[in-house]
Amino acid sequence: MSERTQRVVIVGGGFAGYNAARALHRALPRTADVEIVLVNRTDYFLYLPLLPEIAAAVIDPRRVTVSIPATLRGVRLALGDVTAIDAEREVVAYTDPEGAEHELRYDRLILAAGSVTRLLPIPGVAEHAHGFRGVAEALYLRDHVIRQVELAAATDDPAERDARCTFVVVGAGYTGTEVAAQGPLLTRALLRRHPVLARQRVRWLLLDLAPKVLPELDPRLSRAADRVLRERGVKVLTGVSVQEATPDGVRLTTGADVAARTLVWCVGVRPDPLVGDTGLETHKGRLVVDTTLAVPGQPHLFACGDAAAVPDVTRPGEVTAMTAQHATRQGTLAGRNVAASLGYGETGTYKHHDLGFVVDLGGLQAAANPLQVPLSGFPAKVVTRGYHLISMPGNRVRTAADWLLDAVLGRQSVQLGIVRGAAVPLDTRPPQA
Repeated sequence: MSERTQRVVIVGGGFAGYNAARALHRALPRTADVEIVLVNRTDYFLYLPLLPEIAAAVIDPRRVTVSIPATLRGVRLALGDVTAIDAEREVVAYTDPEGAEHELRYDRLILAAGSVTRLLPIPGVAEHAHGFRGVAEALYLRDHVIRQVELAAATDDPAERDARCTFVVVGAGYTGTEVAAQGPLLTRALLRRHPVLARQRVRWLLLDLAPKVLPELDPRLSRAADRVLRERGVKVLTGVSVQEATPDGVRLTTGADVAARTLVWCVGVRPDPLVGDTGLETHKGRLVVDTTLAVPGQPHLFACGDAAAVPDVTRPGEVTAMTAQHATRQGTLAGRNVAASLGYGETGTYKHHDLGFVVDLGGLQAAANPLQVPLSGFPAKVVTRGYHLISMPGNRVRTAADWLLDAVLGRQSVQLGIVRGAAVPLDTRPPQA
């Protein structure tokens, strides 16, 4: 790197950061003396929407991990966790996987740190619930469910069998609904391999304080998803959450006790606390930016995705939601605007046109509203899988092949034992005020 070279540092390799790096590289001419450095704790981009299919043993975990070095040519990867951002000195500090500390000077910075699990102050949840934000957590949940069924088959105690065959999911948003919908399909396949459990009742419970599942979606899609869940035997409890969690079960806010060995926490996310540590103005934990994704008063600093409170011009006074769709588009715009700030191209503003949402419910079922057209059942399934294949920046053929193999051969269901519970704590950061 010469003294004339300008360096753009991107913090985070999720939907926002990955697309920012790709858009920036494409916007720069080959003659541009600009170095792009992406700081991320892993060497892959994680395609989060397919994690429930990892937990349900439908696809291989490698399908949702897209290599950053292989797909972002011209972008230097710096492996590590960012520990501090000094906007005055224009320096990013990070720690690599071996514990060494580093500093990166930048001429432009794109903060796309993303989000972390939102943990509520409910007794026992942090100790006994399982999160669902990464490959390790999805793999752990997959092994855990298989293990509970196998341990249930190994005991003669009816009460223990019932507890091990009871699975509680908290949060009826996209992730929680998909986990609860996929779960019964997995446990049914598992029970067929254990004749001693032929008459065993398996319970999946989906809890949420909201009045319905998928409250963000069109009422027709919410009802369609609710119907699929109930047809699969999932007990949907709206207006209900967990009051306390223990190793042997949960107490609900209704006062009822549920004996269970599985509590899956899909309540939602909050911005990465790194954003608040910058000392810059925030809105509900997200960095305040203008419609160009620039931070006011910081001409060299941009933010996008879950880390940024981006004004929603379609809803004056509001900010955009924390969704992958927003993060992808904002990342692309941030990359282009940074290129423009370096003299390559023109600055644009963020205006979102909703393309709709998709929710995969496992089997042949899904709910989707592409371009605001509500669909359910098999047509929605086709749209959902097509959307995922288009949105993934890699591994499309392998993912499609896994779907085909699952349809023809069924799912593989052995414990890999790669991830232990201690390696996937529900929350690794202190609660944010």
